[in-house]
Amino acid sequence: MLVCSVYDFYPKQIRVTWLRDGQEVSSDVTSTDEMADADWYYQIQSHLEYTPRSGEKISCMVEHASLQEPLVTDWDPSLPESERNKIAIGASGLILGLILSLAGFIYYKRKSQGRILVPSN
Repeated sequence: MLVCSVYDFYPKQIRVTWLRDGQEVSSDVTSTDEMADADWYYQIQSHLEYTPRSGEKISCMVEHASLQEPLVTDWDPSLPESERNKIAIGASGLILGLILSLAGFIYYKRKSQGRILVPSN
Protein backbone atom coordinates (compact mmCIF):
# COMPACT_ATOMS: atom_id res chain seq x y z
CA MET A 1 0.00 0.00 0.00
CA LEU A 2 1.52 3.32 -1.08
CA VAL A 3 0.35 6.56 0.57
CA CYS A 4 0.50 10.05 -0.88
CA SER A 5 -0.11 12.71 1.79
CA VAL A 6 -0.71 16.36 0.93
CA TYR A 7 -0.74 18.95 3.74
CA ASP A 8 -1.24 22.68 4.24
CA PHE A 9 -3.02 23.69 1.06
CA TYR A 10 -5.69 26.31 0.41
CA PRO A 11 -8.15 26.59 -1.31
CA LYS A 12 -9.84 23.26 -0.73
CA GLN A 13 -10.06 22.12 -4.38
CA ILE A 14 -7.23 19.72 -5.20
CA ARG A 15 -6.60 16.75 -7.47
CA VAL A 16 -4.36 13.87 -6.39
CA THR A 17 -3.72 11.10 -8.92
CA TRP A 18 -1.42 8.11 -9.23
CA LEU A 19 0.65 7.48 -12.35
CA ARG A 20 2.07 4.16 -13.52
CA ASP A 21 4.74 4.77 -16.16
CA GLY A 22 3.18 8.19 -16.84
CA GLN A 23 -0.37 6.83 -17.29
CA GLU A 24 -3.12 7.64 -14.78
CA VAL A 25 -4.16 4.75 -12.52
CA SER A 26 -7.83 4.56 -11.56
CA SER A 27 -8.19 1.08 -10.07
CA ASP A 28 -7.09 0.18 -6.52
CA VAL A 29 -7.00 3.89 -5.51
CA THR A 30 -8.76 5.30 -2.44
CA SER A 31 -8.63 8.83 -1.06
CA THR A 32 -9.80 10.61 2.04
CA ASP A 33 -11.93 13.72 1.77
CA GLU A 34 -10.18 17.06 2.09
CA MET A 35 -9.92 17.56 5.84
CA ALA A 36 -9.64 21.00 7.44
CA ASP A 37 -6.72 21.70 9.76
CA ALA A 38 -7.13 24.07 12.70
CA ASP A 39 -5.23 26.78 10.79
CA TRP A 40 -7.58 27.14 7.77
CA TYR A 41 -5.53 24.82 5.61
CA TYR A 42 -6.52 21.40 4.31
CA GLN A 43 -4.97 17.96 4.03
CA ILE A 44 -5.73 14.82 2.03
CA GLN A 45 -4.35 11.30 1.69
CA SER A 46 -4.52 9.02 -1.32
CA HIS A 47 -3.72 5.29 -1.18
CA LEU A 48 -2.68 2.95 -3.98
CA GLU A 49 -2.83 -0.80 -3.45
CA TYR A 50 0.19 -1.85 -5.44
CA THR A 51 2.20 -4.96 -6.29
CA PRO A 52 5.67 -3.92 -7.50
CA ARG A 53 6.76 -4.94 -10.97
CA SER A 54 10.33 -4.75 -12.23
CA GLY A 55 11.17 -1.54 -14.08
CA GLU A 56 7.83 0.12 -13.37
CA LYS A 57 7.70 3.80 -12.34
CA ILE A 58 4.99 4.81 -9.84
CA SER A 59 4.30 8.49 -9.10
CA CYS A 60 1.85 10.63 -7.14
CA MET A 61 0.73 13.78 -8.96
CA VAL A 62 -0.84 16.77 -7.18
CA GLU A 63 -2.68 19.51 -9.09
CA HIS A 64 -3.68 22.63 -7.13
CA ALA A 65 -4.30 26.34 -7.74
CA SER A 66 -1.22 27.25 -5.68
CA LEU A 67 1.07 25.30 -8.04
CA GLN A 68 2.19 26.66 -11.41
CA GLU A 69 2.57 23.11 -12.69
CA PRO A 70 1.58 19.70 -11.25
CA LEU A 71 3.83 18.40 -8.49
CA VAL A 72 4.97 14.85 -9.31
CA THR A 73 6.71 12.70 -6.69
CA ASP A 74 8.18 9.37 -7.80
CA TRP A 75 8.10 6.35 -5.49
CA ASP A 76 11.59 5.09 -4.65
CA PRO A 77 11.41 1.37 -3.77
CA SER A 78 14.92 1.23 -2.28
CA LEU A 79 15.28 1.01 1.48
CA PRO A 80 16.93 3.87 3.35
CA GLU A 81 20.51 3.12 4.46
CA SER A 82 19.50 2.86 8.13
CA GLU A 83 16.96 0.14 7.27
CA ARG A 84 19.53 -1.77 5.19
CA ASN A 85 21.96 -1.60 8.14
CA LYS A 86 19.34 -2.99 10.54
CA ILE A 87 18.62 -5.89 8.20
CA ALA A 88 22.35 -6.63 7.72
CA ILE A 89 23.01 -6.60 11.49
CA GLY A 90 20.01 -8.84 12.16
CA ALA A 91 21.03 -11.33 9.46
CA SER A 92 24.63 -11.38 10.76
CA GLY A 93 23.41 -12.09 14.29
CA LEU A 94 21.17 -14.89 13.05
CA ILE A 95 24.01 -16.53 11.10
CA LEU A 96 26.41 -16.22 14.05
CA GLY A 97 23.79 -17.77 16.35
CA LEU A 98 23.26 -20.69 13.97
CA ILE A 99 27.03 -21.31 13.67
CA LEU A 100 27.50 -21.28 17.46
CA SER A 101 24.52 -23.60 17.94
CA LEU A 102 25.89 -26.03 15.37
CA ALA A 103 29.36 -25.94 16.95
CA GLY A 104 27.85 -26.60 20.39
CA PHE A 105 25.82 -29.52 19.05
CA ILE A 106 28.88 -31.07 17.36
CA TYR A 107 30.94 -30.62 20.56
CA TYR A 108 28.18 -32.27 22.64
CA LYS A 109 27.90 -35.23 20.25
CA ARG A 110 31.67 -35.85 20.23
CA LYS A 111 31.91 -35.67 24.01
CA SER A 112 28.99 -38.03 24.56
CA GLN A 113 30.26 -40.76 22.16
CA GLY A 114 31.81 -43.75 23.83
CA ARG A 115 30.34 -43.12 27.24
CA ILE A 116 28.19 -45.79 28.81
CA LEU A 117 25.70 -44.71 31.37
CA VAL A 118 25.44 -47.08 34.32
CA PRO A 119 22.52 -46.62 36.65
CA SER A 120 23.47 -46.30 40.31
CA ASN A 121 21.40 -47.17 43.35
